[in-house]
Amino acid sequence: MKVYSFEKLEAWVLAKDLTKQVYLLTKKFPNEEIYGLTSQIRRASISICSNIAEGSGRTSKIDFARFIQIAYGSMMELLNQLIIAEELEYIQKDELVKIREQIDQISIRLSGLRKSLLQSQL
Repeated sequence: MKVYSFEKLEAWVLAKDLTKQVYLLTKKFPNEEIYGLTSQIRRASISICSNIAEGSGRTSKIDFARFIQIAYGSMMELLNQLIIAEELEYIQKDELVKIREQIDQISIRLSGLRKSLLQSQL
């Protein structure tokens, strides 16, 4: 079976794992949030790894870097939504801390990957 280039990126692996964690975490949200915060959080989380994958298929490194930037924006959106979820007591403080640690690790990788892509264009 062929392994695509994005599957080898640590940023994608970590983002995919974060998405799985977010889906498990949001399972316990109130039913009235299924089309609200639950849906928004899930879409933001899956957008991170999806943009990394989509960007890897672009023909230029500048295009790829743009998708990495979009992934980073989705990650900040996710963090914002999770902070709100914690304030609404849908998740515990320790769950938010754990997710923030994952976000920190992904952030480092995304920033490094974007910088590398842009520098290789010089």
